[in-house]
Amino acid sequence: MRKYWIDNLRWVTVLLVLLYHVIYLYNNKGVFGGIGGFGEYPEFHQYQDVVMYILYPWFMPLLFLLAGISARYALQKYPAKDWFKSRTRKLLVPGTIGLFVFHWMVGYFNSHVAGQDMLAEVPQPVKYIIWSLTGIGPLWFIQLLWVLCLVLLPVRALDRKDKFWNWCGKAGIVPIILLGVLFWAAQLTMVQNPSEQSMEGLLNLYKPIFYLVIFLMGYFVFSHDEVQEKLKDAWIPLLAFAVIAGGILIGTTFGETNTTPQYQCSPLNCIYGWLMCLAMMGWFSAEFDRTGKFAGYMTRTSYGLYIVHYLVVASIGIMLKMYTQLPPWSIYIILTVAVFTLSPLLYEVLRRIPFVRWAVFGEKK
Repeated sequence: MRKYWIDNLRWVTVLLVLLYHVIYLYNNKGVFGGIGGFGEYPEFHQYQDVVMYILYPWFMPLLFLLAGISARYALQKYPAKDWFKSRTRKLLVPGTIGLFVFHWMVGYFNSHVAGQDMLAEVPQPVKYIIWSLTGIGPLWFIQLLWVLCLVLLPVRALDRKDKFWNWCGKAGIVPIILLGVLFWAAQLTMVQNPSEQSMEGLLNLYKPIFYLVIFLMGYFVFSHDEVQEKLKDAWIPLLAFAVIAGGILIGTTFGETNTTPQYQCSPLNCIYGWLMCLAMMGWFSAEFDRTGKFAGYMTRTSYGLYIVHYLVVASIGIMLKMYTQLPPWSIYIILTVAVFTLSPLLYEVLRRIPFVRWAVFGEKK
């Protein structure tokens, strides 16, 4: 029987990603990838940036946990060869070919952040390649997820008889919470002082070991009904303690760049992030294990929204800040409305174009 709470939690988290990117684009806390705020911190306070501090510690780990759970369920239904072939079409094709079909436009707007073409002297064909390769944006998630799916195949083969999987299913609520130590230890694999002249910064973005650990925990631990029931029973205290930890974290660190290795590896950040992952799974399992027309539509389209939304954020967000004199509050409202309305429209248009549907979303006819 399908677990609708997983579908619902996934698309709700994707919507939070859309909101996060609206706030992140204009942050003035030094988070890499934004285009700058409406004044310098600390002289100018942008309290809306708190959204980044609330969401960043847990929403991407949660998506990898859900992906690990879903991988277990899929591999119980389909042969591993067929499953991986499907994952390749759904993840690797959009994460590679899709860059050159669609996401080069994100790279184009990234190159115009300063209000001028930073590649003005570069030949057009070379520009296109650079735009494509720098237009990855949120696609790092699907690129890394494909690699994790590849790694899962030999790992799964080592547990061919499911002995380790069955053992993980016996975990009580205390060991489940204590897996937060593993969450923290995996974070520590980040390069603490990345060199600007190396690929270390990119490694810290992808965090392959960290997300591999999270993905495998989803596969081996949280795919068990018994574990999900324990989270379901404990979701209220888990959420309460997560809110307390998050409040202390945000109250003591607001203004810091919350994506630095030092920030992400701090014990308090990891406690908050892990408790929120557990609380969200327990909450949705307890209260949102159902579907309807809207939920069904969001389940079908959330992946597509994730794929296309950043073009809306980058294009409209950059133009609003660079070429208008609108007050900040109206820019946030306009961009938020645009992202949540134009992204579905863009997805519905693109999915009806045969080759584009395959290249950008990995969808067959």
